[in-house]
Amino acid sequence: MKIPGLSIAQKLHLTLVIAVATACLPVFFFVQWQTGLPVALSAICVGVVVLRMLTRKLFAGLQALESGLLNFKDSDFSTLLAYQKEDELGRLCRLYNEAAQQLRDEKQWIYQRELMLDKVLHSAPQALLLTDDKGIVVFSNHSAKTLLKCEHNLEGMELDSLAQQASPALYNALSGEMDGLFELPGEGEDKQTWHLSNGELLLNNQFHRLYIFKQLTRELNRQEVAVWKKVIRIISHELNNSLGPISSMLHSGKIVANKLEDARLERVFSTIDERIRHLTEFVQGYGRFAKLPAPRLQPVVLPELLTQLQTQWQFNHTQSGALPAHKQLLADAPQLEQLLINLLKNAHESGGDPAAIKIEVTYQVNHVLLSVVDAGLGMSEHIMANALIPFYSTKPSGSGLGLALCREIVEAHHGDIHLKNRPQGGLSVEIRLPLTTV
Repeated sequence: MKIPGLSIAQKLHLTLVIAVATACLPVFFFVQWQTGLPVALSAICVGVVVLRMLTRKLFAGLQALESGLLNFKDSDFSTLLAYQKEDELGRLCRLYNEAAQQLRDEKQWIYQRELMLDKVLHSAPQALLLTDDKGIVVFSNHSAKTLLKCEHNLEGMELDSLAQQASPALYNALSGEMDGLFELPGEGEDKQTWHLSNGELLLNNQFHRLYIFKQLTRELNRQEVAVWKKVIRIISHELNNSLGPISSMLHSGKIVANKLEDARLERVFSTIDERIRHLTEFVQGYGRFAKLPAPRLQPVVLPELLTQLQTQWQFNHTQSGALPAHKQLLADAPQLEQLLINLLKNAHESGGDPAAIKIEVTYQVNHVLLSVVDAGLGMSEHIMANALIPFYSTKPSGSGLGLALCREIVEAHHGDIHLKNRPQGGLSVEIRLPLTTV
């Protein structure tokens, strides 16, 4: 028989009363009810007292189990039960304690993994944004704040408004929920190529949308340079294979010419020898570009490096701000010096006043900006668009490697290089290099 609304203790007490009353029924057949009633009541009271004594620990254990399971429901696994007797309730309590310990360990492990995942996501180069079904940002990382040009936290803000304030091109990419490439205006006159992928997911029984933005400009430039390097290696290999036999034959031809004592042959062979040397130097120059080693990063003090360069080249240098505390520039000093030498050489060949050539150093929070400026003729848009490509040169004797090598060095240091004409005339080459926390 099921009696709704009664606890286990109440059901036990009711069962005891019914059992005692049933056991006392024969008494009423042999004695008067005035005598049998007190006996029956006394038996019931004694039974209730004994029942309470026998079930006190049982009900205490059940209440503890109930409290523990309520803690489980609230994701609190720190409570353990002290009941340790060798009975059914004791075994149940031990199972509860083992489950609580296992859940506590798993919760700690999940917490550590969440911390690690959070750190990875915040330091990821991709910009990550998660919005709810109303377009409100519920998660963003540091790259996303940079992309949206926002210094404060994005959580709780509407993504459409943020994107519209940051860039119309970014807003169009988001509003169309596209998956693919789009361009954003970058530093100077350059454009940055980005890839957007997005998808819907169910989180906490609510639909969310995840946006992943990946900057492809550097990767595309890297692939472009890799292709050029491969072409250079192939051309260098073929030229070297031809130059060796030609040099050997030239040496034999000179011996024959000396025996014939013919001045015309000597001039021919001398010209061929000169062109071979020039071609060998040309091939070696391209080989150095194709085999540029990875930078060996060491702390670099810019004022000292610039002072050393002033002993070789004529230029002035200025500094805006100071190096931020606990920051330093890590770079390969010889490569950084070669970078500045190439830019100073171009500045001296620009046709402007050498006294106007200057290197401006500007310290920012996480970067240092180096600007090499001159007062020359500047560059047309067509030349500026191709100046950083290998083999491209407007000089009759140029190899087209100077600025290409500069870009290779800067990008190997995880920096950026931009060319732009100055309003007052001349060219400014801006190099942005990251500062590292000490």
